[in-house]
Amino acid sequence: MIAGIIPARYASTRFPGKSLADIDGKSMIRRVYEEAAKSTSLSKLVVATDDERILRHVQDFGGEAVMTAEDHSTGTDRCRDALQQLGAGYDYVINIQGDEPFINPAQIDELAALLNDGSVELATQMIPVATHEELFDRGEVKIVLNSNMEAMYFSRMVIPFIKGVDEKDWHRHYPYYRHVGMYAYRRDVLEKITRLPVSSLEQAESLEQLRWLEYGFKIKCTITRYESHCIDTPEDIAKVLRRMKKESPGL
Repeated sequence: MIAGIIPARYASTRFPGKSLADIDGKSMIRRVYEEAAKSTSLSKLVVATDDERILRHVQDFGGEAVMTAEDHSTGTDRCRDALQQLGAGYDYVINIQGDEPFINPAQIDELAALLNDGSVELATQMIPVATHEELFDRGEVKIVLNSNMEAMYFSRMVIPFIKGVDEKDWHRHYPYYRHVGMYAYRRDVLEKITRLPVSSLEQAESLEQLRWLEYGFKIKCTITRYESHCIDTPEDIAKVLRRMKKESPGL
């Protein structure tokens, strides 16, 4: 069975309390929860928070939430905390981003489809790079893959370098992918990776998944059909809402 966990901390450097921010009549966390609840792959869905206001709000709209420690440095750590409270019976956890209020539940099902036989340790998603601008945007994390569709490396820089080709045409000469940040963890692997010390590669690029690779874990990758619409600042709300209403006029 698969548990879907939505980490939702109150503190945020750029947008404190964003989980409770109103988006066209509903809070951000409610929108995430209600969309994720439409997934056909999850046996359980719960919000993992460090704040009583978020906990009470989720419970008030009929969702399930658990309190986790305040000092978790990553959503992965918060997922482990929540899973321990849920108890046994779950083979995998899917970490659903709490700041993507218009997540498509089918995206969760795409990731869950990788987990059928129990051999996958960790999994995540990616989308093909379509333009030069995307490829050289250091805010977009790129993935280097092996022949088994497992991640070899994640970087904010462009890898690989293509010798003898103008940089503006690199995306036409190699299948580059950018990372979409939803993760699946096998239960035993989640326990292990959250006990690992921060690695040198993780520190260098500020990407926690590099810690897992550096310590020898395998991350299976799959292509998603769905764009990620993340909200990092209050200004992002209007931008994302306009974009989603354009893509889905009936929203």
